[in-house]
Amino acid sequence: MQTSLKDVAEPYTGKVEEGSWTLPESTLLMNLPAFSDQIATIYTVNESNDVVGRVKKELIPSLLLYELKRYHSFHETLVTAMNDAVTIVNHESEILAINHRSEELYHLNNENVKKKPLQQFFEEDALVLWSVLRDKQPVMNQYNQPKQGLHVIVNTVPVFLGVECIGGISIERDITDVVKLNEKLSSTTASLHDLNGQVADEPFQKIIGRSKPITQAIDMARKVAKTEANLLLTGESGVGKELFAEGVHQASNRNKEPFVAINCGAIPSALFESELFGYVPGAFTGAVKGGKKGKLDVAKGGTLFLDEVAEMPLELQVKLLRVLQERVFYRVGDHKPIPLDVRIIAATNRHLEEMIQEGTFREDLYYRLHVIQIHVPPLRERLDDLPELMQRFAQEFAIRYDKVVPTFDPEVMYMLMNHRWEGNIRQLRNLVERVIILTNDTEDRVHWYHLPDSFQKQMNHVSSANYSRNDERSEILAALEKTFGNKSAAAKLLGVSRATLYNKLKHYNL
Repeated sequence: MQTSLKDVAEPYTGKVEEGSWTLPESTLLMNLPAFSDQIATIYTVNESNDVVGRVKKELIPSLLLYELKRYHSFHETLVTAMNDAVTIVNHESEILAINHRSEELYHLNNENVKKKPLQQFFEEDALVLWSVLRDKQPVMNQYNQPKQGLHVIVNTVPVFLGVECIGGISIERDITDVVKLNEKLSSTTASLHDLNGQVADEPFQKIIGRSKPITQAIDMARKVAKTEANLLLTGESGVGKELFAEGVHQASNRNKEPFVAINCGAIPSALFESELFGYVPGAFTGAVKGGKKGKLDVAKGGTLFLDEVAEMPLELQVKLLRVLQERVFYRVGDHKPIPLDVRIIAATNRHLEEMIQEGTFREDLYYRLHVIQIHVPPLRERLDDLPELMQRFAQEFAIRYDKVVPTFDPEVMYMLMNHRWEGNIRQLRNLVERVIILTNDTEDRVHWYHLPDSFQKQMNHVSSANYSRNDERSEILAALEKTFGNKSAAAKLLGVSRATLYNKLKHYNL
């Protein structure tokens, strides 16, 4: 809470002394105008301009000092609480303070660096803070390498007192571990397997990831696999529920028999019953002459996977419930019972409990399917797996399209790690396939400009329809010509970090 004159003034309704100040009682202490040599008594007025209070002149210095101490305490607490590296400098680039995370990241000591020039500890062209102090413009979400082997994402802003720039603050998030993991995965191709269409020996091999949420789900699936209990898989669209269903089937005692999947949301209601149960000859107009087996027949001895089970019509829900209760089913147009010898695995991305309340899903069927439930986590809850997923998909599509297996620029990794991934694994897989297709045959590194516009806009890399790579190459050449080949100066001219310029020079073989 900021202190106002109303908070510190004593009630007063008398005359105003000559040479004193009259200010609104809502005026904050921090907004008081500059004092002359002779400090004046301050009188406060309300909204009706009536004098209502007084701050004696001899109290003003102590009040201002106390306010300064309050702000300093909040400032110190805020900087200490932050888990990102914070550097604060004045307008002459002298360090005013660094926090504990900055000390750890750059191996510095706050007391030893105070009032010393920033260039004493960093090269000028390696810090975004220099350009911010020069241009008086903030730089947000920019990838940078301030020192060898250190990768950060920077948010840097100038500090203004009125219209005067009095310094700058840089907040830097360390992403070195993400970059190193990406590089490690890029170089370790021996662990990439199951990309040639062969069935993996390990039932859950197709599920990529080692994060805690996904390994917990896999461990539970292993336990359930050896039982005959019906299983309900829940999770958002694109998380890989069918891979879990296949894994449970492969790990079960039914793995020698068929695994049959049926998408309950893709079959018209009128055809659903015949698809599920089959039909005998002449069951309805247009029926196949010899009749047809249903999915329950085809999956005999094995597993039937009911994907998007929430989309099953209500009348079919009743019939499926009866089948699960009686363990027999009937083909359409027939009265001969067929024993049910199928394990049921259902999956949904809907909240079935809410649908039960709405009357669109049967509660009794829910409990029949819900003997065991496994929640498959969304990608945003297991982002530790994202680098491995990307590398696996890149390997797969590079082989398919006869391309070089690329590595991913650290800036790209950061952009993708901060995406919401509403489409989950499916969305990531499609993105990697797109990148592989659109990169040139000779390119071995994926940069931010290879990503769709939606990703570039997310990180302030907005690509224009009229801007091409040739334009960028020309701009770089022009900058180098103007600076007589000085790369540091060229980077400043282009408004990018030196590390970014070196990456672009390598990309364009300059």
